[in-house]
Amino acid sequence: MSTTLFLVRHGETVWHADNRYAGVSDVALTERGHDQAARLAVWAQKAELDAVWASPLSRARATAAPAAQALDLPVTVDAGLTEVCFGAAEGRTLSELPPEQAAAFRADPVASAFPGAEDPRLAAVRGTAALRRIAAHHPGGRVLVVAHNTLLRLVLCSLLGVPLSRYRTVFPQLRNCAPAELVIDGTDAGLVALNTPLP
Repeated sequence: MSTTLFLVRHGETVWHADNRYAGVSDVALTERGHDQAARLAVWAQKAELDAVWASPLSRARATAAPAAQALDLPVTVDAGLTEVCFGAAEGRTLSELPPEQAAAFRADPVASAFPGAEDPRLAAVRGTAALRRIAAHHPGGRVLVVAHNTLLRLVLCSLLGVPLSRYRTVFPQLRNCAPAELVIDGTDAGLVALNTPLP
């Protein structure tokens, strides 16, 4: 029985404007981010959702909370949905890193992950396992899943058979609070929509 997951990157954060790597740093939403979360709640009321799941990081939980409240549902937290740790790049921009390090990352962000960062391949495994757990928990259901930009792109590549090294080019951007509709049916997965605009 297939399950529909609506994958959502959390709302805009205070590091968004500078394009800083937030990773596992607990970064707050901006006023615009809270507004995006409120608009997501309006969308959620019409989406016939059965459950709301989120990463444990506060920006994801704060994004999921208005939707869950509007639906009178709890926010279920799964640590597998946590963003990738970016190691030496946490809190920094690509331009603030050594040029050779930034160039290597751009060429292959998996083989040349930042020093001290989580291995993107392992992040893809844990994120994919989290989505499969959620789908198994809600067979035939429709579920909102609020997580993070890099983790979700890695997981989409993993589920759709795209080389992980291409996650930045195949999925150049997941817009804040713009749902991606993913259907999981057993071992199969299909992407129905990406960056769906909110009302």
